[in-house]
Amino acid sequence: MKMWSAFVVSMLMITPILKANAQNYPCSKSMGGVSHCKDGKFVCKNGKISQSKKVCS
Repeated sequence: MKMWSAFVVSMLMITPILKANAQNYPCSKSMGGVSHCKDGKFVCKNGKISQSKKVCS
């Protein structure tokens, strides 16, 4: 029983970390990542402006 409760507690602690890592970030996948910030918008490494609603500084 102790082993089962330790497992449940550890899973409850890991869940928020997994959700945080699953978020979408500007310039992901084929965009190559963020190169720099221009006028509050993310500029991707491929030169395109990200459509993200997040504002960079």
